Amino acid sequence: MSLFLRALLLATFSAGGLTLADEPVFVWPDLAPGESERATGTMLPMRPQDNPPIMRIENIRRPPMNVYPPSKNANGMALLILPGGGFGRVVPNLEGSEAAEIFGQLGITSFVLNYRTRIGDGKHEPDWKRPLQDAQRAMRWIRANASKWDLDRDKIGLLAFSAGGQVGAMLITADEAAYEPIDQIDEHSFRPDYAMLVYPWRMYDSETDALLPQIKVTSDTPPTFIVHTHDDNSTSLGAVLLYADIKRAGVPAELHVYENGGHGYGTRARPDSNIGTWPDRAKDWLQRRMSD
Repeated sequence: MSLFLRALLLATFSAGGLTLADEPVFVWPDLAPGESERATGTMLPMRPQDNPPIMRIENIRRPPMNVYPPSKNANGMALLILPGGGFGRVVPNLEGSEAAEIFGQLGITSFVLNYRTRIGDGKHEPDWKRPLQDAQRAMRWIRANASKWDLDRDKIGLLAFSAGGQVGAMLITADEAAYEPIDQIDEHSFRPDYAMLVYPWRMYDSETDALLPQIKVTSDTPPTFIVHTHDDNSTSLGAVLLYADIKRAGVPAELHVYENGGHGYGTRARPDSNIGTWPDRAKDWLQRRMSD
């Protein structure tokens, strides 16, 4: 990570009362699968209409992960957070650190992963492939290093937004890893113990009127909390179908489809919408996971 980007992250999160732990960690020991570069990303110029500012990072070839300890009452729970960004970029504050601050108040340690972004026109492989590899490796890395952060290996969850939510749906339903094992870290499970998917992007295949074929729910799918809006073009049909499959599998789940609010709100409020209340509903749901 560049010194400039690191300084901006520290300034942004310190102003919000959130502590950024040490330096970012790298879930791959060197080159990520299929990569020949180690670029940690380039930050795009801020957009003047974004208030508060929204960070956007592209050209990520070696994914860094930032760790946010809880602000109080650490309880051993953790969240791997996958931001959105349409696969061409990652949005690590709107859909990352801001959520880490909210859930850190419950005693949860958060790990925000800047997964790899699209290469070229994205036609040579599915957009989700490398982000899924990074997410699986990150879950394993967190479990392998749980003692460093005083974490319970059986309470490592997922919070995923937008494009990260599409990846997250595949992560919680995958039967096997999307890459070959490389070390002892890969002996750990990549499946989260619980998951929260917030406006997961394009899980619905309009040609088949079904979920994407990579999303296959089983009884091993973890308890899942899903948020979407009726007016989100990405579309809430994917969220509804995912919930239905989870229900059929007998897995605990909760679905909230708000009438309006659009897409890309993170944990922020939107005018004339109550979408900004979803973190409160998620806190209620997480309280049940704490007692499981």
